[in-house]
Amino acid sequence: MKRIGIITINDNNNYGNRLQNYAVQEYLKRLGFEVETLRNAEVYNDKKKFILRLIKKKLKENKHNLTERDRCFKVFNNNIKFSENKITAFSHIKNKYDYFIVGSDQVWNPNIGRLRDVDLLNFADSKQRISLSASFGVNCISKEDKKKIKKELYKFKSISVREEAGKRIINDILPRNDVEVLIDPTMLLTADEWDKVAKKPKQLDNLKNKRYILTYFLGNLSMDKKGKIEEIAQKNNCEIINILDKNSPFYQTGPSEFLYLEKNAILICTDSFHSCVFSILYNRPFLVFQREGNVNKMNSRIETLLNKFKLEDREVNENITDDKLKYDYSQAYKILENERDKTKIFIKNALDIK
Repeated sequence: MKRIGIITINDNNNYGNRLQNYAVQEYLKRLGFEVETLRNAEVYNDKKKFILRLIKKKLKENKHNLTERDRCFKVFNNNIKFSENKITAFSHIKNKYDYFIVGSDQVWNPNIGRLRDVDLLNFADSKQRISLSASFGVNCISKEDKKKIKKELYKFKSISVREEAGKRIINDILPRNDVEVLIDPTMLLTADEWDKVAKKPKQLDNLKNKRYILTYFLGNLSMDKKGKIEEIAQKNNCEIINILDKNSPFYQTGPSEFLYLEKNAILICTDSFHSCVFSILYNRPFLVFQREGNVNKMNSRIETLLNKFKLEDREVNENITDDKLKYDYSQAYKILENERDKTKIFIKNALDIK
């Protein structure tokens, strides 16, 4: 059985990151491969100033007691097979795997410490290097990063990205006409398949009104935005669950509980890419707000998603009219089937499956 090593962000505090990791693994296993996610961390992923980064990381590390949220993420990670050892920019592992897939998620976002040697698979042979729906998370990159990309991505066997902006970044640097824009791997799995790892949060038992609006904002929740959502909740006689409010009991949940909350919400209000994705997969109404605050806006991800599935009407500008609460994803689901086929063909070609 051929082996594949997945390089992705190992973020045990991010729902979307863990869910896309699981999706890639499960789809590759379905194709008959043995799959491992290679444990890595930004501090170890670049040869340049490796020792200095290592020292700084050790100084910053703070031991803390596991929270319920930590435990929920740990339980979900039991669904993913990780490598026994953490890899670094100096690891010699190319003979242990037949292919290496980098992606999905923001594995090439330099603003969050990625786009490192490991993220560019510099330890692998050209015939082993594949990117699957990799994301830069930004619309432009520095001259230094462009040089790095020109040197390393030229060696990739197959390249796919998640956003149109990512394709433009690569095409401006490399003379390659084979870069594809594909859906996020989470969309390769059906709602029924996601239900297998979904779990009802115990916090729902303490909610008096079982009808709720789910809010998931990575940026700030302004008073204006909060007021609009509260108005919708009052009109529809429902509660509001802010899953990223650290003072909320629902903050103590993991990816499995997130799936359940998305599936059963009467409405999702968000600025999160993966929250939009699961709203579509679970056929739930959702509203996209512009991201606010100091968090990187990274709008290209959601723009590509909404444009691709003809769901631009999900964006909220000023007022939220009653029409915004009506939705029809029939066209989006037809597009989704075509996009799934396109992604499956890319994967099979990249992995030399006849």
